[in-house]
Amino acid sequence: MKSKNSYKEKKEFFNSLLTLYGRQVVKEVLEDESIDVYKLHLAKTNRFDDKIKKIINLATNRGIEILYHDKKELSRISKNAKQDQGVAIDTKPATFKDAKEIKNLKSYKLIAVDGIQNPQNLGMIIRVVAGSEFDGIIIPKKNTAKISPLVIKASAGTFFKVPVYHCETLEDVLKDMDDVMTVSLSSYAKDDIYNFKPKNKTIFVFGNESEGVSKGVEKLCNTSLKIPLQRGVESLNVATAAAIVAFMRYQG
Repeated sequence: MKSKNSYKEKKEFFNSLLTLYGRQVVKEVLEDESIDVYKLHLAKTNRFDDKIKKIINLATNRGIEILYHDKKELSRISKNAKQDQGVAIDTKPATFKDAKEIKNLKSYKLIAVDGIQNPQNLGMIIRVVAGSEFDGIIIPKKNTAKISPLVIKASAGTFFKVPVYHCETLEDVLKDMDDVMTVSLSSYAKDDIYNFKPKNKTIFVFGNESEGVSKGVEKLCNTSLKIPLQRGVESLNVATAAAIVAFMRYQG
């Protein structure tokens, strides 16, 4: 009988994996030897064309295990039968971290996303965080766009350069935070971002493109701030708003 500890360790290991799909993304991952790869998954029905040959050769040269599946099984692994192109890969990037690890940080400024549905917006926010002095981004698995080839493409090659903290729900993370300033961004807030002084540990939360930060997350935030807008402009694209927050020079 397997022990509870071995089951827990196995579960934690598989939770640490990031499964990607699509031939171009998989090829790029295999070409980047700084990205740890666990297994490569291929559909048995794939045509043995030049791209598939290249993927197999790259995996073989790196000593990566290759598994072959029927279409149904591969779609269960990729979780995107329409776009996986018969290819999926289990990766373990050093920058892909459990949000529980945030507790080990002595100080930080992080961006968290809550209900961002557009993959391009998510990718652009990742790029913003990577290019700024912020320390990472929190991406929940529920109610947010999944990390996909579209997200990685929109990040313009920066996805593997910045800590990405994954969790089931953002509420679970925020409930478990001690001595942390949590800030929701809202066009309805009374106070603005320009007079804000971050604490030693600060998380800025950006909500859904049309609905904003969800009520459950809003209740867990210490304060709400707005970006002042002129000429009757009501709101900004969420990635643009994230860029303003990430590149500000805060007081104190």
